Amino acid sequence: MLVAFAAIIVYPTLPSLEVLTDYQPKIPLRVYSAEGQLIGEFGEERRAVVAIDAVPRQMIAAILAAEDERFYQHGGVDYVGVARAALSNFVSGGVRQGASTITMQVARNFFLSKEKTLARKFNEMLLAFKIEHNLSKDEILQLYINQIYLGQRAYGFAAAAQIYFGKPLDRLTLAEHALLAGLPKAPSRFNPIANPKRAKLRQQYVLRRMRELGMISDAQLAEADKQALAMKKDIKEFAVKAEHFAEMVRQAMFERYREDAYTRGFRVYTTLSTRHQEAAYTALRRGVQEYDRRHGYRGPEGFVDLPAGLTDEALEDALQEAANSDDIHVAVVIEASPKRVKAYRRGGGMVEIADDGLKFASRMLAKRASPNQRIRRGAIIRVQKGDKARWQITQLPAVEASLVAIDPRSGAIRALVGGFDFSHNQYNHVTQALRQPGSSFKPFIYSAALEKGFTAATIINDAPLTFTATQTGSEPWEPKNYDGKFEGPMRMRTGLVKSKNLVSVRILQAISPQYAQDYITRFGFDPKLHPPYLTMALGAGNVTPLQMVAAYSIFANGGYRVTPYFIERIADARGDMVMEAPALRAGEGAERVIDARNAFIMTSIMRDVVRVGTAARAMKLGRNDLAGKTGTTNDFIDAWFCGFNTGLVAVTWLGFDTPQTLGRNETGGRAALPIWMNYVAAALNAVPEQPFAPPDGVVAVRVNPDTGMRMTDANSGVVDFFYQEFIPAEEGVASAGLGGDGAPEEVRNQLF
Repeated sequence: MLVAFAAIIVYPTLPSLEVLTDYQPKIPLRVYSAEGQLIGEFGEERRAVVAIDAVPRQMIAAILAAEDERFYQHGGVDYVGVARAALSNFVSGGVRQGASTITMQVARNFFLSKEKTLARKFNEMLLAFKIEHNLSKDEILQLYINQIYLGQRAYGFAAAAQIYFGKPLDRLTLAEHALLAGLPKAPSRFNPIANPKRAKLRQQYVLRRMRELGMISDAQLAEADKQALAMKKDIKEFAVKAEHFAEMVRQAMFERYREDAYTRGFRVYTTLSTRHQEAAYTALRRGVQEYDRRHGYRGPEGFVDLPAGLTDEALEDALQEAANSDDIHVAVVIEASPKRVKAYRRGGGMVEIADDGLKFASRMLAKRASPNQRIRRGAIIRVQKGDKARWQITQLPAVEASLVAIDPRSGAIRALVGGFDFSHNQYNHVTQALRQPGSSFKPFIYSAALEKGFTAATIINDAPLTFTATQTGSEPWEPKNYDGKFEGPMRMRTGLVKSKNLVSVRILQAISPQYAQDYITRFGFDPKLHPPYLTMALGAGNVTPLQMVAAYSIFANGGYRVTPYFIERIADARGDMVMEAPALRAGEGAERVIDARNAFIMTSIMRDVVRVGTAARAMKLGRNDLAGKTGTTNDFIDAWFCGFNTGLVAVTWLGFDTPQTLGRNETGGRAALPIWMNYVAAALNAVPEQPFAPPDGVVAVRVNPDTGMRMTDANSGVVDFFYQEFIPAEEGVASAGLGGDGAPEEVRNQLF
């Protein structure tokens, strides 16, 4: 009577079941590539909601055998089960069995705490009755299958199948179904990754219960019991390594939806190409490591004291503070000599390194090496498989790098690698790193000069100059060329192809730094970061790689400014579109910011940079449709290459987070260009060459390469491109208002 009275009092106060009837699980934010492949996931709960009809019958049988065999017979509370559990616990002298039904677990998971009190248990039973009265058995079971926690941040059996086995529920074996069905009782204790032995015992219990209940045969039990537990510890969680890019998406979604971004099941479809991203990631890692190896081995990362009796557990403990970096593994040295090193690799057992694998670190294996740098027992080192699949000693690079590539016709980001390893450095060097661009900024000054009436054949003197502190805005300045040499008068085209600093300074002096500062805003640069001094000619301002790739896209697409973007569309949990990117393309809504003739002539000059200039090594790619410009800052602090064709623009940068020299001769052409080349080789593989067609108003004229004057002999001189109104005069004939080489009369004295 007392229990009945309590039920009458408490039942009306029970919570509404709206949360069950309108089930809205916390589904994480998922980020997809342009091809629809998963590249990122954000949210506390990893969940994949599945309808009861899509759950294999064998999975359901395993769940019922493990948790609630009489689920379809009882009304929410299994009195037979309660009696059996009470008897078992009395006989064993402790709490060995519970009596919670699946319905009661649903009540607890959605509405109640996990405290073990009589009041909570009483409310749980009443809620179970209420749930059974309002929902069908299949609806209750569907809620349970999607809501229950199964370890590894996995909520629901569909998510757990992917996380533990890397495949959907309908592709699991009986043994795998039984293992998952055993997890709800104690997800941590029976976690097959952390506790495989306990997980196996729990799986065997579930299989035995299934056999006792007639759900499987003796043969099925025997076969499932023999199946080895093959957990996907190293499963590739995402299609490609794109953590910096996925983080950009996460930030954008949080700004738009705040905390709801992580729970409402948004699916973000991005512009990222998995093929391009894989090429970019591989190229950047390779290029950074090649630079790092040129500058020698720095020694072990640290040292630990190893006990005499080594176990895998002790060795794993010694490495717990360090993490692997993709294929660069952390290891602790067990034995070391100049000819052989034996080390334990984190999570992967023993490796032996000898012969060529020791070359990089040979200096630190010699006895004369200082104790704090010598590779010896207890040293923490890095190992990696080389080209011949043999282990070699390597190290984590101290230098950083970035690569970003976009479609210049739309601004869609196709690849973005913000640094060497996101897990070690989350700083996005593509979007956040303001660095000096060096000579890679010169094309914008040259473009400004074309608008002032200069031509590619304007003759400019490559000769010494000296400036006062007033002229530079800081201190007296005597600019030099990279090679320290001066070559005298040359065409403006040659000045950019050879990256002559004195030519660039004279051009800026002629058009005025104030004009150039205003002009570069057309390319999206912030004028405040580019003070109007002559040092602007050599890239002394500050830019990000993302700004540079957007600016170079204007040359590539014929003069239109497109904004880099990375989200194509956003869908909600039901698949309905909630946002689509506007379709602004070059020539189709995008703003024209420079003359098409200007873009073409600048592109033709930068094609020569690749053909015969500072980026000539790029001709190894075997393509004739590439253009670009190298960039190196003072003291070799930053190395750049910005390159493109009409369908792709890519920018690579390499430098230290705390600015310091990269080393003598570590120019953009040596340090950054190889990364760009390796990316482009893969990204443009099998893509036909895309010619740069001259627009209306551009004429090809033969000129004297020494004077820039027009030649009438069709077999003499070299061909250059000009605005129709700025064709140079014939040799020996002066044109009105222009110098003989096409330079405005009022600035000729500054060019020489």
